[in-house]
Amino acid sequence: MAQVTPETQGMAAWHHRGPSLGGLGIVFVALFIASQLVMGVMTGGTRFPTPYAPITAAQAYYLQHADAVRIAAFLQFGAAIPLGIFTATVTSRLNFWGMNVAGVSIALFGGFAASIFLAASALAGWALSQPGIAEQVGAMRTVQLLGFATGGVGHVVPLGLLLAGVTVPSAFARLLPRWLVYLGLILAAIAELSTLSLVLPQASFLLPLGRFPAFIWMIGVGFTMPTSRDVSARRGSIGT
Repeated sequence: MAQVTPETQGMAAWHHRGPSLGGLGIVFVALFIASQLVMGVMTGGTRFPTPYAPITAAQAYYLQHADAVRIAAFLQFGAAIPLGIFTATVTSRLNFWGMNVAGVSIALFGGFAASIFLAASALAGWALSQPGIAEQVGAMRTVQLLGFATGGVGHVVPLGLLLAGVTVPSAFARLLPRWLVYLGLILAAIAELSTLSLVLPQASFLLPLGRFPAFIWMIGVGFTMPTSRDVSARRGSIGT
């Protein structure tokens, strides 16, 4: 029996089928940004307590703004789902393009870990919003630290692995514009350096610096990574 190839089937056989990467990126970003807006509006702009703030200030915050924390947790948990689906889809597309390299597996690990840690942080926030938790300083402090660690370093560092794991193979295969390649590599480095915040609180500024610009990268990748070989052929090079 003759082997069926894309050449015998036609160009349609080269089209990658799956959810819209751009759509997934937008949904993830929209849900996460909405969680931040909810916190800002419902708390009247009160600054969210970090682990470095006085424990009494954190306790007062969670007692006064339990509803805001609960709704924000709901939205962030929702954001974790499209992030996981985005990861599965983008790595599937790289495999479709024949990228059988370690970077794809690194991206898969990083994206899934980032999604799981974000969900864990959201669930910690939900726990803090429940009656009886904030009143107990020990329980409140434990859950607060867990939520900050999973939503901070726990989420951002593996997110950097997703960026690096997708960007490097895509650069060699010329699947992304040059600016997205540079942005992905820079943000991946910043995300990995944010690990220093575990021992140097001053390095905490790296967390939002690695997180929020990554939203642009995700949406950019979603709308520029080609889904069929004929699209790639027209691109010509990374810089086009």
